[in-house]
Amino acid sequence: MQIQPNGQLNTRTIEVRGLTKSQLIDIMHQQSIAMNEYAKKLFSDDRFITSHAKYRLKIFDVTVEDLGFTNGATLPQIFKKAIKLGLELCPLELGPHLRLEYVDQPEGYLGNPSKNQAPSGSITIASEIISEDDDFPKGFYLRKIEGVLWLRGYIADHLHVWNPDDHFVFCQRL
Repeated sequence: MQIQPNGQLNTRTIEVRGLTKSQLIDIMHQQSIAMNEYAKKLFSDDRFITSHAKYRLKIFDVTVEDLGFTNGATLPQIFKKAIKLGLELCPLELGPHLRLEYVDQPEGYLGNPSKNQAPSGSITIASEIISEDDDFPKGFYLRKIEGVLWLRGYIADHLHVWNPDDHFVFCQRL
């Protein structure tokens, strides 16, 4: 089965620049990128490591429906299907690097998202989960609201069903 992405990013190449977490935070601060408490919690965790070496990734923006789930799916189902199709989970550090590069993200819905749902216009980075604790963030997502670029962390348990139109970014190493 081939994926026919219809997402906002489709595909692009991203360079992970070999920066430390503090360097990433400084650059995001300089560029007025906002972070929520969950993103800050991920950054402060010792299990979130960054590479000292630069490397490139090809990223793919796909919806849950692009992966064949017309009624939605859980993270384990989404990740398993994407891997079966030849995509890879992204390193956690891709979140801040993609946020720094993807500055032309379309504006998201201004209202409050439905509880336990991905906000309209958001893009979730499909990455290795560093903690099975339901109260610990599972990864990052990107959002733009009222002109402000956000790098946000999210919480979802393994039973949460993502909507068919929710966007995920997967990758392949170059």
